Amino acid sequence: MESSSDEEEVRTFIQVLSEKYSPENFPYGQGVVVMPSPPGSPVKDRLYLPNILVLSDSGIGKAGERSDIAAFCAHVVELDLSHNQLNDWAEICDIVSNIPNLDFLNLSMNPLSGIELEPSMAEVFPRVRQLVLINTHVSWETVHKLTQNAPELEELFLCLNGYNTVSESQTSCPSLRLLQITDNQLEAWAEVRKFGQMYPSLRTLVLANNSVDSVGDSHDALQQLFPNLRSINLNNSGLSRWEDIERLNFFPKLEEVKAKGIPLLESYTTHDRRSLLLAQLPSVKRLNGSLVTTGEREDAERLFIRYYQENPQQQLPERYHVLVSKYGELAPLAEVDLRPRRTTVDVRWGDRVEAVALRLEQTVGDLKKHLRALLQLPANGVRLFYINREMSSVVGPEEMRCGSRALHSYSIRDGDEILVVPKVKSRCGSSNVVRMYYFEEFMCSGGLMLPELHRMNSGNVFCTIKIPTPSLPSTSLSSPPAPFPKH
Repeated sequence: MESSSDEEEVRTFIQVLSEKYSPENFPYGQGVVVMPSPPGSPVKDRLYLPNILVLSDSGIGKAGERSDIAAFCAHVVELDLSHNQLNDWAEICDIVSNIPNLDFLNLSMNPLSGIELEPSMAEVFPRVRQLVLINTHVSWETVHKLTQNAPELEELFLCLNGYNTVSESQTSCPSLRLLQITDNQLEAWAEVRKFGQMYPSLRTLVLANNSVDSVGDSHDALQQLFPNLRSINLNNSGLSRWEDIERLNFFPKLEEVKAKGIPLLESYTTHDRRSLLLAQLPSVKRLNGSLVTTGEREDAERLFIRYYQENPQQQLPERYHVLVSKYGELAPLAEVDLRPRRTTVDVRWGDRVEAVALRLEQTVGDLKKHLRALLQLPANGVRLFYINREMSSVVGPEEMRCGSRALHSYSIRDGDEILVVPKVKSRCGSSNVVRMYYFEEFMCSGGLMLPELHRMNSGNVFCTIKIPTPSLPSTSLSSPPAPFPKH
């Protein structure tokens, strides 16, 4: 009784199709159209079918009435049946055989482990060009029967199927252009090389997330096995020797390489990883997904020379000698440290002068906080003026207004000065205080003292400084002035 109830719970392809595309779900036919080309199937009143059907995760376990499949799906070109309960190739073939224009078929995540495909059933896949069998755990025998009976098959996806070996097929599949077999347990290159024998026209081979630990064939063998390979993905593989990277050059048409996350490159910086890889692969036009420019290649090849030029002669890779013949022996690059440095300046606060070490990556705001704590400055704020000792007589002080500006942008050097002025409201503004400071400096250095009032302005604010009058010879105001000598 339990088995009969389970059978009743299994849904058919036609049942799910009818429910998903019924007029009740699309009362006005919006969003779903029947494509007239290739020649459409006879459209019944109760269904609106597109030519791309997505019926994933719908509990499908059986095909249903064949005549209904043929009636509704003659125009369908893509079919997604992933994440269903299809565990019988007979049911799958009943569906496929009644969709004559099927181009793309996705059977991923269906329980097909241990389910063999009869050779006669495999004949229903003649038009399929893209076949997705991810995480189905189909056997290699089943894969070979499918490829032998799909003369137009171009792309095959076999990821997450637990393969640790590859079973060879006696019949090749010359139409296959792309094989994606990521996330399996392949380790030995002896298994990988079988793909070249079975798929001689292969252009793209995606081996990411396997443990392939070498590229173990000779120059001639790789040229014969993979004469058309243009792209190989070895991300997160087990490659640990530069010799294996060099052998990638033996693929005669290789243009794209992906090799992220391999043990060989773990000890290098991100920049050196890409540069050293690129210098080893002269024919590659795209590396790790990025286009290689002419300038980048030259920089990488020059870095390669400098990287190895200190090594003993017997440890130099063959590629080193090739690049030296191209660029010659290169001098080591000078090391230039462009990081902001530390410097010491004199901070003047009234009569007090303190030598303060500054970190030039700090901002003006950081400096104000530091000086407020160091010099016990008032909490109501201060203004800072930068004084370049060498240029002070020409450019004068520069107020450090912007709190977010970095100190290194002022080009501060040892011996320069920071003048600290309190923010106060008075007729003698802080700008004039700075001028007064310069006047005092001028007087102390032997400047001429004027026997009059000295005025300095800042906008509309005037600050008057009393200049002491020098002593003059004592004379009587009533006495007439001495006459000028006659000539």
